[in-house]
Amino acid sequence: MTDTAIFAGGCFWCMVHPFDQQPGIKRVLSGYTGGTVPNPTYEEVASHTTGHTEAVEITFDPAIISYAQLVEIYWRQTDPTDAAGQFQDRGDSYRPVIFVNSPEQRKIATASRDALAKSGRFKEPIVTQIEAAKPFHPAEAAHQNFYRQNPFRYEIEELGGRQQFIKKHWQA
Repeated sequence: MTDTAIFAGGCFWCMVHPFDQQPGIKRVLSGYTGGTVPNPTYEEVASHTTGHTEAVEITFDPAIISYAQLVEIYWRQTDPTDAAGQFQDRGDSYRPVIFVNSPEQRKIATASRDALAKSGRFKEPIVTQIEAAKPFHPAEAAHQNFYRQNPFRYEIEELGGRQQFIKKHWQA
């Protein structure tokens, strides 16, 4: 039996690798969700006119890795205090969102967000949204497993502020 989780945390290229490396993960797809245009393209989403957010859809085995564990991994990839995008990627298509597929996922994500807000780890408020999942549209093949297909470009994307932020806030 498998379940799915959908997370948005800026450029989807940078959101695949951290989940892809975990036991119990069956698949991580880059794609788009939350918008109004059916089957959007990368160029359409990048124009910020479709209402879509870049996201990853994770298929996982809950007997090996729980949804709560995935949410904890998610936080450690994002700046939960930045509603206007993530790192060098700006605009609604890069906003941080946990898209939930069930009342149980909403309960877990909300409790985790509330605990993070109370932890004192961040001075600014936690602004990551928790929203009901909408249709997920896989991105074009060139955007799947980008870190494997284009390691140099992936490393440049990661150096755009994400790595330094993670090091400062999550590895300190």
